[in-house]
Amino acid sequence: MSHQIEVLDLLTDLNRARGTTVVMVLHDLNMAARYAHHLVALSAGRVHATGTPAEVLTTENVRAVFGLDSRVIVDPTSGAPLMLPIGRHHMAAPVAAGDRMG
Repeated sequence: MSHQIEVLDLLTDLNRARGTTVVMVLHDLNMAARYAHHLVALSAGRVHATGTPAEVLTTENVRAVFGLDSRVIVDPTSGAPLMLPIGRHHMAAPVAAGDRMG
């Protein structure tokens, strides 16, 4: 995990210092939302959604693309959307006012 964060931080540094555009494929939705300015969600090889992390990482898109129920809240560290998957053995807790992003 520490190496993953180190690489993502390095890419962010390069982007800021040199204005370099970075294109990457991440399957960790939370890391993608935390580090990217623009996301593209693909489903069956087609673009399902594109936009800012808050526009793309929504409960509706996670369900449509991955067939997974989830809760999307605001990451208290970065302010980015944070997706919390809901498995069969976990019940969704009520959403507190101000927590929901979509």
